[in-house]
Amino acid sequence: MPTRGEIQERILSEKSKGQDVVRREYLRALRDHTGRDTILYASAFTSKKLPEIPGYVISITKEDLEGWMAALHGLKGKSLDLILHSPGGSADAADQVVQYLRAKYDDIRVIVPHSAMSAATMIACSADRILMGKHSALGPIDPQLTFSSEQGHTTVAAQSVLDEFERAKLEVAQNPALAALWAGKIRGYPPGLLASCQSAIDHSVSKVQEWLATYMLKDDSDRDSKSRRIAEWLGNAREHKSHGRPIGIQQALAQGIVVDVLEDSQELQEKVLSVFHAAMLTFEVSPCMKFIENHEKGWYVSLAIQAVPVR
Repeated sequence: MPTRGEIQERILSEKSKGQDVVRREYLRALRDHTGRDTILYASAFTSKKLPEIPGYVISITKEDLEGWMAALHGLKGKSLDLILHSPGGSADAADQVVQYLRAKYDDIRVIVPHSAMSAATMIACSADRILMGKHSALGPIDPQLTFSSEQGHTTVAAQSVLDEFERAKLEVAQNPALAALWAGKIRGYPPGLLASCQSAIDHSVSKVQEWLATYMLKDDSDRDSKSRRIAEWLGNAREHKSHGRPIGIQQALAQGIVVDVLEDSQELQEKVLSVFHAAMLTFEVSPCMKFIENHEKGWYVSLAIQAVPVR
């Protein structure tokens, strides 16, 4: 397997479009090895330039749908390998992606060469199985909500808002004099926030439970209870403590998630990591922030903060 440095040297030697030539070559090599349609969805969320770009640019959004349409166009297979590297994003966008992929493919394997967090974990749970390395990570699916407040835009865990209101009720019941203090603290919350938080939590957990039971655990006689337990565990913000907590391969297996170990096949591991390294180097040597492409020709990139299809 070429090292990351060797891939970088080759990209630089190819000049202007070298990153695309090299990345697509490795992507085709992976497809030739597996015989499965192959799509790469990656964003620059682990790149050195991350502080310079808005979060929505690298997240899963409904605007990505055009990219998914381009990536699936012309593919004829019924089995898919989806290489996924993403911090997450919109649960509704993830739902739309899953519906689109599942309308076409009978068998889907999600490959996580590094990290697929939050809404990306939700997508991974819609697969028949997940392929992870010993270094790979999924993440909790507890939703995060962004709303306007006196301090500007604030992003918080939906569960933390519910917990804060419960704490307020308890403390005021014990000491009514604290009512004014709590009123000032929560005055900036928009109307309907509590209902929105609970709905977001219920939606994330219920969709993952549905997908697990329908696809990954479809042949398990106890699929309903197992899928519910896994989904509730993934969505348990109190247990995970941090939305960015990495869930490694052993934790995933212990919970009953169907995971194959990337290191079990050295040849497959080398081909997957070559694609991943080439993808990460694309972000370093170009203005690209996100791309969706298949093993043949169609691809879609996000440059700077504007997503554009590339012909």
